[in-house]
Amino acid sequence: MAEVFPIQSWRSPYRLNMKKNNLIRFVQSLVIFPVMSFPFVFTPLHNPEIYGISQNVLAQKVNIETETTPETLALNPEAIDMQVALQQIKDQKVAAIDRYFRERDMPLEGMGMKMVLEAEKNGLDWRLLPAIAIQESTAGKNMFAPNNPFGWGKKIKFDSFDQAIETVARNLGGNNPNTDHHYAGKTTEEILKTYNPPSVVHNYAKQVMNIMKDIGEEDITSASLISANT
Repeated sequence: MAEVFPIQSWRSPYRLNMKKNNLIRFVQSLVIFPVMSFPFVFTPLHNPEIYGISQNVLAQKVNIETETTPETLALNPEAIDMQVALQQIKDQKVAAIDRYFRERDMPLEGMGMKMVLEAEKNGLDWRLLPAIAIQESTAGKNMFAPNNPFGWGKKIKFDSFDQAIETVARNLGGNNPNTDHHYAGKTTEEILKTYNPPSVVHNYAKQVMNIMKDIGEEDITSASLISANT
């Protein structure tokens, strides 16, 4: 007679093992799911702190390359040389204008820097403003209106030479909307022919441009700076 095994005793451990395995899988799913769903928690590229640090480093690099503070200039000798050269050129222009005024005892002596700065701001030849003032009023000696050495508007009064220089430079540079159609985009000679047409004063442009040559060369280079200082 064959031995009979109780079915209950064989199936019970199996069911227990299945329940145990299912429980393990369920717990594992709870652990794996958030890891897969939220990778930014563990990914350095999405970490705000790390990202912020990398951005700061990049910003510092750009600032070092572009800023011209004393600290950054100390790290970049070429930038220092360029800054020095540009300042020397500007100083040479100022000196040339003021020297011309001083040697002829003209009232505009000392206004060279203002004229150079306004010329740069408005894209003008640095010699144009002093030359017009010399032609129009002997640089302030013979003015038809107070503080108006340029003859601008004939008898327009200005509060100061500074105001007159700013006004004339802005207009001749084409930066006044009311007069830009007269001066914007023109060469120095064209500006002068508009300022005082040949029909009014013959050879006016030529006369002013000759004064400009007497003041100095249009392009002041490092070579001219060296020769001027020796």
